[in-house]
Amino acid sequence: MPGDPRGFAPVGPAAHRRGPETVLSDGTVTVEHWFTVPIDHALTLDQARAQEEAGAGVGPGGRATLQVFAREVRAADDRHGTRPWLLYLQGGPGSGAPRPGRMGGWQAALAEGHRLLLLDQRGTGRSTPATAATLAGHATDRARAEHLVHLRAPSIVQDAEMIRLALGSGPWTTLGQSFGGFCTLSYLSWHPEGLARCLVTGGLAPLTGHADRVYRATYTRMAARVAQVWRRHPEDREAWAEALALVRSAEEVGDPVRLPDGTALTVGRAQQLGMLLGGNTRVDRFHWAVAEAVDRTGPAPRICETFTAEVAAQTGRWTNPLYAVLHEAIYAQPAALAGGRADTGWSAARMLAEHPEFDPEAVAAPLPTGEHVMPWSFRTEPELQPLVGVAALLAKRTAWGPLYDVERLAVNEVPVAAAVYTDDVYVDRDLSLETASRVAGLQVWETDAFHHDGLADDGPGIVRRLLGMLDGDG
Repeated sequence: MPGDPRGFAPVGPAAHRRGPETVLSDGTVTVEHWFTVPIDHALTLDQARAQEEAGAGVGPGGRATLQVFAREVRAADDRHGTRPWLLYLQGGPGSGAPRPGRMGGWQAALAEGHRLLLLDQRGTGRSTPATAATLAGHATDRARAEHLVHLRAPSIVQDAEMIRLALGSGPWTTLGQSFGGFCTLSYLSWHPEGLARCLVTGGLAPLTGHADRVYRATYTRMAARVAQVWRRHPEDREAWAEALALVRSAEEVGDPVRLPDGTALTVGRAQQLGMLLGGNTRVDRFHWAVAEAVDRTGPAPRICETFTAEVAAQTGRWTNPLYAVLHEAIYAQPAALAGGRADTGWSAARMLAEHPEFDPEAVAAPLPTGEHVMPWSFRTEPELQPLVGVAALLAKRTAWGPLYDVERLAVNEVPVAAAVYTDDVYVDRDLSLETASRVAGLQVWETDAFHHDGLADDGPGIVRRLLGMLDGDG
């Protein structure tokens, strides 16, 4: 569109190739779809293809386009796909959409009135991947970083609108979970004409301000969540401290505890078990991991294999390194929208100064962390080591485009219903409500019955509640 503040070209339909159709064991129908879009949406698809023909694209080998994969899912009683489309925007960043098995949960509830499109956002899943291996096709860290800049919410939304046009769909319904909600706010900003109504679960990002606001708030939420767990399981506090002491002492003598892949277990990596505290359905896994962390059956206490396996499960980024590389970048805005500072500057690490109870350099038994990505991860975790230079460049970058159009959101006309989880440790409740107050037509259902993974806990109940709000029944 002319004058687009993102510098994007006018939107047109993606090139579309329909893949095979499959019928699952319960009669659910899935159809594969492949779409070709520009890497840089400053170009139209025709312009990107012309660059490719000249070998002058921004990607490896002169590529200027990439593939975006999406899977259509139809209920058994919508065999031929006559129901209207609903686009699912996955959380992340860096995660592909769920792979359907038997129809159930929130998918079944929404498939009663829709056919679903589960989008593998650019760089994820079966879309053209962005991993350490594929990014190595770029000659320099700077080129890799510039490629990743094109994987944020505004570009994902441009893909989605090109896909909608390619499918011949009218304005569609969307469901955005977590980062998918951030994408929804971008969609409402830049292409409201493509939206009939939007559902958001745990995904109202701050529209303005620096990433520091996010990490300052989420450290506070995480401290409260840990205190709640300690109250429920008082013995876990002592077990946690004992486990970290064993990990630390092993590090100090140069014989660290090893994870299943052979890499060293550090206190910082153990802290990432706190990711389990973000959900109703996972918090008990944290309790059992801590309760069983130390084996005392031998001549001396030792860290148990069940603990190291759980840490490995929470910290491994082999399939989605984008989660770590882009985590702070998804909040990066131009200086005018970010309160004067445009670089993220390793925000989560800097905010430790305000929250020393999480700092392994400040206290013997630091609290578990949540969605807090640290620069040391890129030096110590093998799947992230090839991206250490890229991550450093993104942390210093100041040339960010806008994520949202605040003025357009203030006069939004698309109906939106959002679930805000009171005690969410990933997407802060207060910042979410601030955003809700700045988006016209957005209705909020705040609940303390769920944490960030509410869709996994009671997806049908949550989506029916949000649909009811838009239908005037909520």
